[in-house]
Amino acid sequence: MAFEGLSDKLQGVFKGLKGKGSLTESDINKAMREVKLALLEADVNFKVVKEFVASVKEKALGEEVMASLTPAQQVIKIVNEELIELMGGTGSKLTYSSKGFTVYMMVGLQGTGKTTTCGKLAAWLKKNGKKPMLCACDVYRPAAIDQLEIVGKSVDVPVFARRDTKNPSEIAKAAVKEAEIKGYNVLLVDTAGRLQIDEELMEELKVLKKDIKPHEILLVVDALTGQDAVNAAEGFNDALGIDGIIMTKMDGDSRGGAALSAKKVTGRPVKFVGMGEKMDELDEFHPERMASRILGMGDMMSLIEKAQEDYDEKKAEELERKIRKNKFTLEDFLEQMGQIRNMGGIAKLLDMMPGMSNNKNVNLEQSEREFVCFEAIIQSMTREERENPNILNASRRRRIAAGSGQTVQKINTLIKRYEESRKMMKSMMNPRGSAKLNRMFRGF
Repeated sequence: MAFEGLSDKLQGVFKGLKGKGSLTESDINKAMREVKLALLEADVNFKVVKEFVASVKEKALGEEVMASLTPAQQVIKIVNEELIELMGGTGSKLTYSSKGFTVYMMVGLQGTGKTTTCGKLAAWLKKNGKKPMLCACDVYRPAAIDQLEIVGKSVDVPVFARRDTKNPSEIAKAAVKEAEIKGYNVLLVDTAGRLQIDEELMEELKVLKKDIKPHEILLVVDALTGQDAVNAAEGFNDALGIDGIIMTKMDGDSRGGAALSAKKVTGRPVKFVGMGEKMDELDEFHPERMASRILGMGDMMSLIEKAQEDYDEKKAEELERKIRKNKFTLEDFLEQMGQIRNMGGIAKLLDMMPGMSNNKNVNLEQSEREFVCFEAIIQSMTREERENPNILNASRRRRIAAGSGQTVQKINTLIKRYEESRKMMKSMMNPRGSAKLNRMFRGF
């Protein structure tokens, strides 16, 4: 989970401040030492840590504690504001050419997930009303063109490729013409990477930049490499000039130092973060939301947006009618489990919920396995049994257990969970109108 280690340590620091009627300089100094160690352990750049801690300390000592806040809350407020500023303040969005046709040049070292990220970004652009095309300009790595074509097919985006030349500029210029002729309004150019930054690579990229004049150059870096990712960003920016950073594998980086250091060190914003292997798991980077997650305050805006993406109003209204008429079936229960999966599963939902991101009492693996078991059990039932679980006597349960490969005890657990969900949904219904869950999905 992203920032898990840092989040645990920072929340431990704030816990130690709770209960104090006022903060002394000694309290602040002790807390800041712990914050400094937490950031360094998270692999945040040393100079960045030094400036961050100094700024927080100055504000914590210089401000009077607000009447409505405890001292611990005041420090959290200051740290939250400084974290947001450190990561770039407001989110930096992808920009488009005013000419109506936009070219993005994707650059990065080998192994960062650049080609896959091209596909993810193309999928994101499609979802946001654009008509993208991919261009294969990695002419050196074996099967690089084949990989991009597979990625393009998976997101239903065309790929322009030529195998008759090794000249990236020639390929890219031809791709620009092809895209414009066929009515595509965005071209993503996948360039060649290297194991490390070298003069030959940079010269090739500079020529390509001059020839196709990209609207933005986006650098793809691997969050798991920590400060190496930040150093790579600094090197690319100095030699080529980049407009934004896409940080991959953020879901597997429990430290988060690269995301916290990148903007301060390079002056260039993180625009997207890869949060999983699926092609739709590329998220816009919002500093204020990320800071909130780090401090254990959740990310309700992202949770609501995710719910809205997967929200089917007709299905929700039908579900509401069923609940009101007490006709919520096991089929509906199975569909609701599917909705949770579509939203990223239990782990990702908890990561966005205030106070739940580091809840060690929640056994996520067990919960996910339980979902799989329940699905197998329900699919082994007849239509009549799904619609009316009351008829599930002992012999029916034994038959379902044999058909699903589960135990009768698991079936009993499923029925218990189903009854609990049915009662909970019934209680959530507002007597004067729509369901509270509906209202959350609509963003209220």
